[in-house]
Amino acid sequence: MEDRKHFIDELEKLKMMLLNMAALTQKAFIRANQAYLTRDEALSREIIDGDRAINDIEVQIDNLSLRLLALEQPMARDLRLIIGTTRISSELERIADQAVNIAERTLFLCQHPPLAPIQAMDRLMEVTGNMLDHAIRSFADLDPKKAMSIREMDDAADQWTMEVLQTLIDNMVQNFPAGEKRLINTRRSVQTIIISRCLERVGDHSTNIGEHVAFISTGINVKHQKVL
Repeated sequence: MEDRKHFIDELEKLKMMLLNMAALTQKAFIRANQAYLTRDEALSREIIDGDRAINDIEVQIDNLSLRLLALEQPMARDLRLIIGTTRISSELERIADQAVNIAERTLFLCQHPPLAPIQAMDRLMEVTGNMLDHAIRSFADLDPKKAMSIREMDDAADQWTMEVLQTLIDNMVQNFPAGEKRLINTRRSVQTIIISRCLERVGDHSTNIGEHVAFISTGINVKHQKVL
């Protein structure tokens, strides 16, 4: 009985570690978007420097998960929780990497005059932010319905990404005279396109987290299914 209680406590510890990692990752993503929108170099550097803490938690989660698998030989949902947690931590680490990528591109953009505001970029940030928030909440509640609802937002993320791309392509083909001004305009546009792709990838990783949560909760692998 005491052994079971210890195991349950360790599972709760694992879940709390992941939620802590998720909170730090979400904060990094929100701050990366803010840094881009406000052209904040100092904030961009803070995001880059803070990535190590998220990486460290992923390592801790892996170590605890391996120890539980080796010593406890869990079954059924307990096993799915441990496996799912390691998968979700990997997705969160990649989201944090995308936040760093956005911050790095922002540092470049801050060295040049700003592009005109892009409405589609604002919408893309909004929808991918909502996807990540739903993903984290679905794990906290182990709610498969909330988890699978993230898929419904993915088409909107793809649409806004394409609109950002089209806007910036149109910007690059403007009739700038050949020379430094055209070169800078092209570089700014390319870096902003890369940021939009980072945002899209955050949406993809959030969708993956939702699928892992559904697996933990139901035991069904929904990765290649259209519906739960």
